[in-house]
Amino acid sequence: MPDSAHASWGRYPASRPAAVTRATDRHRAVPEAATPVLAYGNGRSYGDSCLNNDGLLIDMGGLDRFIAFDAATGILECEAGVLLADILELVVPQGWFLPVTPGTQFVSVGGAIANDVHGKNHHVAGTFGRHVRSLDLLRSDGTALTCSPNDSADWFAATVGGLGLTGLVTRATIALKRIEGPYMDVDTLRFSNLDAFFDISAASDADYEYTVAWVDCTARGDKLGRGWFMRANHKPALGQQPDPRRRGGPTFPFVTPVSMINGATLRPLNTLYFHRKRKPRSRDTQHFQPYFYPLDGIRHWNRAYGPKGFLQYQCVVPHADARASIAELLERIAAAGAGSFLSVLKVFGNVESPGLMSFPRPGVTLALDFPNRGPETFALLDRLDEVVQAAGGAVYPAKDARMSSTAFNQYFPATERFKAFVDPAFSSDFWRRVTGEDS
Repeated sequence: MPDSAHASWGRYPASRPAAVTRATDRHRAVPEAATPVLAYGNGRSYGDSCLNNDGLLIDMGGLDRFIAFDAATGILECEAGVLLADILELVVPQGWFLPVTPGTQFVSVGGAIANDVHGKNHHVAGTFGRHVRSLDLLRSDGTALTCSPNDSADWFAATVGGLGLTGLVTRATIALKRIEGPYMDVDTLRFSNLDAFFDISAASDADYEYTVAWVDCTARGDKLGRGWFMRANHKPALGQQPDPRRRGGPTFPFVTPVSMINGATLRPLNTLYFHRKRKPRSRDTQHFQPYFYPLDGIRHWNRAYGPKGFLQYQCVVPHADARASIAELLERIAAAGAGSFLSVLKVFGNVESPGLMSFPRPGVTLALDFPNRGPETFALLDRLDEVVQAAGGAVYPAKDARMSSTAFNQYFPATERFKAFVDPAFSSDFWRRVTGEDS
């Protein structure tokens, strides 16, 4: 049985650490252990990159203190266990915002660095790691490094996107983004097929900081890739307005006996969502919380996928083959009848990622959640891998629970160079799987 307190967000695979210790002092040495060691942030990685079966997990939740914040410059210094939600609560009232945020605010700073997370503004801001000014790295041999793009730059590059394998990230300094208020000017457009998505995305990049699309992964033929495109900018202050914080939202009460996303519900849900608005375009003002974090409004929404959990699949394919590759991916998903309701399509820009092992790169990224149906789900994901590999793309380790070592080495050609920076005491279920160390 998995350790439910230290599971991954997809609730697959089952994994139980031999021991868990809580970090409370960022200056304390990495605990000695006879088994592999791994830091655990807030468990929002979907697969097994945050898991360490039969090993020692270091729960970073105790390193949750702010160290300094300059409200004039937006430079924030904090410990690695601080959540992005904590940062937003502190800085938004003072006119600052996260420079890059993923689709949940319940990610730790250490986790955001380890996975070099990205968001809806990748085409203008790149990844989270680009805005990290420095970080402290504690190695198992007692070495303490302060790394930045200019000092110990090779260690910085290995640690950003390094999946928590280079040692314990204990502190970070981050440059925030100035905003005038907590509201967003959101323009939502319905598009009829994949070509229309690419046209709208190309027309939006220059004028909108945030762009993303939901796609109906059950549609086929001339409707393949249809969906809704959401583009937005920060809006000037509107005075006193309600703040719909998502920390206290409703909780999904239990793990359902079977996945609520299944063959009987998938097509109706997608069709209803595609036709949810009478008009094909709407423009409105939204608080940043529901715009950036719609799923955070329901705590433990992952329970809706049932006892077997789910697998998220996020890939990126280069621009040169993007239209054909994304079309083929969507066609294979629709043909399998095993698609996702949470299907996200986004164009990555040409902003270079700072990490040796960073996932984002120029191209188009598609992310989907698949209920775990056992062999048929894994077979479908293998078929999706074929498309991604043929295009010269990659799959995101933070969302993965099953890629092969062969695929991993193709997706991340710097792997051999990266291994020189891996702390010999650190490992994870993911790392042992993709390096063959668990065989």
